[in-house]
Parts: sequence; C-alpha cells; structure tokens
Amino acid sequence: MDCALDLMRRLPPQEIEKNLSDLIDLVPSLCEELLSSVDQPLKIAIDKGVGKDYLLCDYNRDGDSYRSPWSNTYDPPLEDGSMPSERLRKLEVEANAAFDQYREMYFEGGVSSVYLWDLDMTGFAGAILIKKAGDGSKKIKGCWDSIHVVEVQEKTTGRNAHYKLTSTVMLWLQTNKTGSGTMNLGGSLTRQMEQDAPVSEASPHIANIGRMVEDMENKIRNILNDIYFGKTKDIVNGLRSTQALSEQKAQAALRQDLAVALQKRQAKTAEN
Repeated sequence: MDCALDLMRRLPPQEIEKNLSDLIDLVPSLCEELLSSVDQPLKIAIDKGVGKDYLLCDYNRDGDSYRSPWSNTYDPPLEDGSMPSERLRKLEVEANAAFDQYREMYFEGGVSSVYLWDLDMTGFAGAILIKKAGDGSKKIKGCWDSIHVVEVQEKTTGRNAHYKLTSTVMLWLQTNKTGSGTMNLGGSLTRQMEQDAPVSEASPHIANIGRMVEDMENKIRNILNDIYFGKTKDIVNGLRSTQALSEQKAQAALRQDLAVALQKRQAKTAEN
C-alpha cells in the first residue's frame, strides 16, 4: 500500500483516474484502500432543479447517487440517503454562499461546493471543494482542484472550538506551442493544520474555517509557485540560452582579461 501511494504521488495529476484504475487492476486487493486514500480530480454535475453546478466527491456520495448542496437532493433520487441535521443544513447553506463568493474573488470563475455532516462526538465535519479549469485559450490548458476537509470539535461551553484542516491541491498545466512544443507541468500537495478559535456572532464557524482555508491555499499556492514554476524556470535556463555561443565565449574572455588586469593592479599596489 505504501509503494502504491508513493507511486501515485509521482504520477501526473491529470491522469490520476487512469493510473488509479491501472493500479487497481495490478493489485485488486488494495481497491478499497486506494479509492479511500487517493484524492481524484473533482467532477462537475448540474442541479437541474436550480440550474447550478456542483462538485462530486466521496463526501456527498451515497451509493451511486450524489447530493446537491443547493437543493439538498440526490441524483439519481435516493429515499434513504444520508442527510445533515437541520442545524447543520442551515450552516451548510450559509457556507456554500460564503465560499461561492470566496471562489469568485480568488479564482474569477470555476465551481465550489461545501458539504457538512454530523459526527458522533460533539461537533461536525465538512468538505470545501473548489475547481477551476482553464478555457484552453492561447494554447494553454490547466486545472486547479482543491479539497479541504475540516473537523470541528465544539467545546462544552460552546464558546470555543478546535479545528483540524487537511488540504489537498492538485494542479496541472499543459502548453502546446510551435516554438516550444508540448510541455506538461503538474503535481499535488497535502498539508494539515490545527488551531483553537473562539465561536461567537462576530466570529462564527464559517468565518473561522474560511480564514484557515484562505491561509492554507495561499501557503500551498506559494509553495507550488516556488517549487514547480521556479524550479522549472531554473532548469530551462540551465538547458537553453538565448545568447549565441560566440557571444558567451567573448563575455568569458572579457571576464578573464578583467580578472588578470585586476590581479596585476593589486600586485603593483602591494609593491608600492
């Protein structure tokens, strides 16, 4: 299982579904464990009742049906599908509205969905999902999938809560230009954080979770920018130069002449 997960981390994220299927064919005994452990790119469905898109994942699935966060109904219809409690459903509606605005501000498009469910202990858990796919303009394709799973443990006083956030981001880009050819760039990152925060009208659960998700996405975005884009740029610059070889040789000779001249000047100064 460790080897399978290690292999999945190194394979392109845009081909996770195919690679996961091939891996399950190789080791059928790990099917359930792999499906529950490997995050897959989010899929989009439409709630025909309200005409809005929502995201599909294991957190809103019951059997072969998926629950819409907008109408709270399953598609295909399911009579005994799992539902959040009345209190949690109200919070879920507010969370979807809040993260819909967050998605529009940060991603300027895409689809977001929030799903909440009750826990046996005092508290609840939820999944915040965001997907933004590139439109393919300028011969550039790409997709950002972020999955944030949060566990909230409410204190007995009700004035404080403990939040545990596990975030996974999958990002891939593909360019196809005549000058550079086809280039694939992709990867995924998973990070965790925990914190205690007060719960009040001024700082409700949605605000506390929102701040954690925002901080985590900013951190992951910076890491992706440094590792993937920064490292790729360094490699490309090391492999290919925009200067002609003759210019490079002339600059190297000039640097060498300057170094010799400086050494002679320092030697004369020392003698005097």
